[in-house]
This record gives sequence, structure tokens and C-alpha cells, in this order.
Amino acid sequence: MGILTVLWEKWAEFKRDFYKITVAAMISPLMYLLVFGLGIQTTSHGEPYLNFLIPGIVAMVTMTGSFSAVSQNMSVQRLYEKALDQVMVSPTPLWQFIVGQIVGGALRGMYAAVVILLLISPIRTSLVFSPLSFAILFLNGTVFATIAVTLSFLAKSYTDAPRFNTYIIMPMSFLCNTFFSTDQMPHGIKEFVQALPLSQTSDMVRTIAQGGDPNLMGVVVLLVYLVVFAAISFAFIYKKKNL
Repeated sequence: MGILTVLWEKWAEFKRDFYKITVAAMISPLMYLLVFGLGIQTTSHGEPYLNFLIPGIVAMVTMTGSFSAVSQNMSVQRLYEKALDQVMVSPTPLWQFIVGQIVGGALRGMYAAVVILLLISPIRTSLVFSPLSFAILFLNGTVFATIAVTLSFLAKSYTDAPRFNTYIIMPMSFLCNTFFSTDQMPHGIKEFVQALPLSQTSDMVRTIAQGGDPNLMGVVVLLVYLVVFAAISFAFIYKKKNL
């Protein structure tokens, strides 16, 4: 019941800010597609660059959409509205509150991905997005929503949320197999970047979209990130409750 309550809050917020959320989900990805995909005509691995770029952009928007849907709101609710304190004294189990935030954030990321896929549908490509692709994208959204929950507990002020976006989300957006292959990176840096969740998601979604069989070890990597950051979030909130 607690999970549904949080999701209902997210749904009410989505309906209230529908146009703002939709436009925000469109602007940056469209700019990347227009500039890198259509403006710079090139190839990647013997195929049109758009075939490489589009899956990476779709994976990226699930990351940015999920993270932004949680980080700012959670920081403000915890620091200024004291919503977390209210949840602690309410009958709602704390784990349900966290899971609701994670699922709500992941759904927001999926919405952003669907918007982008609808916008690029007139572009003729050979790419195919299957149910497995969407399952991986949703898992990616849950990972970054969980990271956002964890970081919101560490925030000292509401201005920390944009800083987290600058320090974490922006570098991953450009480095993690989105605009160019990580194979071109120097050793050491390449292995580190390939281990990041967005790199794994981009690689799997791109492989599926191009008709190949993805390395599902990437799913294991995403699950490890999910479990680790969820455990940190649970530890923080239950430690605060027991103080």
C-alpha cells in the first residue's frame, strides 16, 4: 500500500507538470540527434552513425529521466519539507517508501525513452526495440533512481542535487558508450567506463536493436549496482529511524 501511495504522488506530480516534463525530456536528446546524428553525416562500425547513436540516446534518457525525477524532489522533501520524518512516524513501512521512489523514478525514465522513440519513428533505420530492450531500460532506470535516492540522503542543501547531476550524470552521458564506442579509450579508463551502468545498458540495447544477442552479464552488473545502492539507502533510513 505504501508503494502505491508514493506512486500516486508521482502520478499527481506528473499530471500537474506534464508539459514541462515532456518538453524537458525532449530538448537535450533531440539536440544530440540533430547535431551528431543528422548534422554530422558519418558511419560507425560500417553502419550509419544513427544506428549507433539512437540506442545510446534512448539508454541515456532513461538514466537522466529517472535520476532527475528523484534527486531534486527527495532532497527538498528531506531537508525542507521534512517528509522523511513524517514517513518515519507514519504506518508506512520505510522500505515501501524507498521502493515507491525507485519505481516512480524508473517509470519517469521510461516515459522519456518512449517520447524519444516516438519522435524518431519517422527516421528510417533498421533498429528494433524488443520487450527485452524495454526490460533492460527499465532496470537501468531503477539503478539510477536508486542512486538518486542514495545521493539525496547525502545532500546537505537543495543545491547539491544539481551538483550531483554535474559530477555524475553529465560525464556518464558523454563517456558511457553513448556517442562513441568505449573501445577507443585507453586501457584502464576503458575498463572503468565499461563497468559503469550506462555503458552496460547502451551496449545491450544497441546489440538487441541491431539484431544481435546481448551479453546478459550486463544485467548482472546492473543488478549489483541496484542491490548495493538500495542497501545503502535502506541502511541510511533505518539508521536515522533508530537514532
